[in-house]
Amino acid sequence: MTQYNSDAEAIDSLVIKYEQLKKEISKVIVGQEDVVDKVLIAILSNGHSLLVGVPGLAKTLLVNTISDVLGLSFNRIQFTPDLMPSDIVGSEILDESRNFKFVKGPLFSHIILADEINRTPPKTQSALLEAMQERAVTAAGSTYTLEKPFFVLATQNPIEQEGTYPLPEAQLDRFMFNIWVDYPSYREELAIVKATTSPSEVQVNKVLSGEEILFYQNLIRKIPVADNVLEYAVSLVSKTRPNSSHSNEMVNKYLSWGAGPRASQYLIIGAKTHAAIHGKYSPDIEDVQAVAESILRHRIVRNYMAEAEGYSVERIISELL
Repeated sequence: MTQYNSDAEAIDSLVIKYEQLKKEISKVIVGQEDVVDKVLIAILSNGHSLLVGVPGLAKTLLVNTISDVLGLSFNRIQFTPDLMPSDIVGSEILDESRNFKFVKGPLFSHIILADEINRTPPKTQSALLEAMQERAVTAAGSTYTLEKPFFVLATQNPIEQEGTYPLPEAQLDRFMFNIWVDYPSYREELAIVKATTSPSEVQVNKVLSGEEILFYQNLIRKIPVADNVLEYAVSLVSKTRPNSSHSNEMVNKYLSWGAGPRASQYLIIGAKTHAAIHGKYSPDIEDVQAVAESILRHRIVRNYMAEAEGYSVERIISELL
């Protein structure tokens, strides 16, 4: 682990490392730059991400590639209606000497890909909820701490909603980002088909270690924030709450629920990370705006009028910005 003379020097090193990360990931993932940026910002901010997109957009491949580049252990859990909490947390078994022994489940890993998280019942979702919030799990009366760094990157399919269990608001709020994964452009799709239908084998190099990620997470926490940026973030979140002193006519008309204080916290920590990876030593309002949509998208609830008039969450957020 390199020693730096100052925090400014450490931030300069993060900019270089970040470019290397993007370069390695681009060997495997074509396009999706905004998605890659958001996932990496969430990891450096010590937050979890929910990736929403139709099947076949390389969501699983992206998470796998990021874990390789970061040199972290990775487990993929396919969420199904019959999945039990013990299937992800682990369970107690009787060993040869007739003593109970706890066998750790796939949750004990640095990066967890929770594939199609809305396909499993709330009981299993809540087991993941504790791990996301407390960075620990409770099984058979004992608490087990998860190794740091620990991230949950969950995927969700926006279509084909039969047999799904929509994530409750409390669980959605645990995710720092809700990242929309869109179709590739025509040129990107050409490049994807070309790369995946030829026999070439791509090797990605490890850029960051777990120790370095923890160092950069602490460094980002130390970045100072000007009062006007703090006030902008808190004011933006306050504006999403209908019938409050900060809300406007559009919010009162189209929203039934606004974002909570966790949104304000994530706006600031996300803005700090966004500033740091762009070589800035303190975030400004533009950095808050850069992360706002992904942070607010899953925290505000539209009412029937908004749905009837085709007023999307993204449109409401852009008008607030």
